Amino acid sequence: MSDEALITPYRDGPLLVRGPFRIQDQEGREIEVGRETVALCRCGKSRLRPFCDGTHTLVRFRAPSEAEDRSGAGRVA
Repeated sequence: MSDEALITPYRDGPLLVRGPFRIQDQEGREIEVGRETVALCRCGKSRLRPFCDGTHTLVRFRAPSEAEDRSGAGRVA
């Protein structure tokens, strides 16, 4: 097992976090997870935030798996 977390953004879905990690709220309070793999919500509509509950499918959330181009190339004005 690796000694670091691996975070994988899934196309049109959550961020999957695998490995040893801790999650804290903005006040520094630990959010209990209880497992080594979790899916974190990216669409903002989950009823289990910060965890994914699959709502991204219902709201037709769209986001790539790879990093988006931040250079502005390909943008339509």
